[in-house]
Amino acid sequence: MAHDASFNPFQMARAQFDKSADLIGLDQGTRDLLRSPLREFHFSIPVRMDDGTVKVFEGFRVQHSDARGPAKGGIRFHPQETVDTVRALAMWMTWKCAVADIPLGGGKGGVICDPHNLSAREQEAICRGWIRQMNKNVGPVEDVPAPDVMTNPQHMLWMLDEFETIRGGRYPGMITGKPVGMGGSLGRTEATGYGAVYCLREALKELGIDVKSTTASVQGFGNVSQYAIELYHRMGGKVICVSSWNQAEQKSVSYYKPDGVDLAQLQAITDRFGGIDPAKARELGYEILPGEAWLDREVDILIPAAIENQITGANVEKINKRVKVVVEGANGPTTPEADAVLFKRGIFNIPDFLANAGGVTCSYFEQVQCNMNYFWERDDVLNKLDAKMTAAYHSVSDLARNKKLYMRDAAYVVAVNRVAAACRDRGWV
Repeated sequence: MAHDASFNPFQMARAQFDKSADLIGLDQGTRDLLRSPLREFHFSIPVRMDDGTVKVFEGFRVQHSDARGPAKGGIRFHPQETVDTVRALAMWMTWKCAVADIPLGGGKGGVICDPHNLSAREQEAICRGWIRQMNKNVGPVEDVPAPDVMTNPQHMLWMLDEFETIRGGRYPGMITGKPVGMGGSLGRTEATGYGAVYCLREALKELGIDVKSTTASVQGFGNVSQYAIELYHRMGGKVICVSSWNQAEQKSVSYYKPDGVDLAQLQAITDRFGGIDPAKARELGYEILPGEAWLDREVDILIPAAIENQITGANVEKINKRVKVVVEGANGPTTPEADAVLFKRGIFNIPDFLANAGGVTCSYFEQVQCNMNYFWERDDVLNKLDAKMTAAYHSVSDLARNKKLYMRDAAYVVAVNRVAAACRDRGWV
């Protein structure tokens, strides 16, 4: 994924927070506490590589707030990782846990590296090295990491094993996103995509739109996108365009099929990073368009489900007149300039930290199951997830309607109020 060097996600996260702090008249002390992380860690991870040389990788962990519970958030492996991205994501995690009303705070971690160019053994060494640096400051009651960009259940198990080796015990609740059978939860892989579609379902009901009459365009074809498409199709909707990253050409490409994409067909020609094979897609009758073409399709619903900074002041005007709803499966896909345009055009936005809170909600369920050492059936997990997401959606949309707020502003007001109350109740401010 190409990162825009001039775009600073932490500045954007702060601008969004400042706006909501103004809306609720937040006092200066609480503002100062919440607009910066509570703690951050920067460290070096020396790894002996397969060729015998030693390479030093840079690692981070940012704990934005633990007022409502242990910090929670993923660890990303990315060659262009920056501490400001990690700070922004940690802050968004605080709001995400608060809006979903789960007793966790916000954290995020990262390592500057490219797993595409590392052997499994080298990746394992990075995982174990990360835990050696952080083991005093993560754990089931301090800070609970999880997978994120280019990390997976195997990485989590290596981290868990290192933590347990150092601590001398079994602590499956110290990390989530583990494989099922090793403390992972059923329903976790579907959770983020499904959660976004549960929110969409409630929004369409409120807008008086029949889901069966709708079409959608989706950006990204990773885990979130694939499960969102699957559930949306099951509910009777039709996806006609999907964009995905083309590793060979180092750019994103859109795959367009006006009569509807076939999910299973696309999954069969996709690599493990969510990259669709363009030559095979063409043979299957997909029209191959530029990366941004997903944005200007004539559809009712847009689902950005890849990375941050995708709907911007520069391209928001390309959005088709027909679009009624934007569901943010990704974190931070819409910039404040683009938000202003969506608001003006009356496009209904389901903001990222509400729409994609299904992932962390299910991670919370995983942590609960680990800590009590008793695991639920998949249907139990998904029913609990649906109930949590539906309640979170309505707490935001009711406030948005009553106070005539944009949905993102309403979600911030709900979340910031909850975190501020915890800081006050603890006597921090």
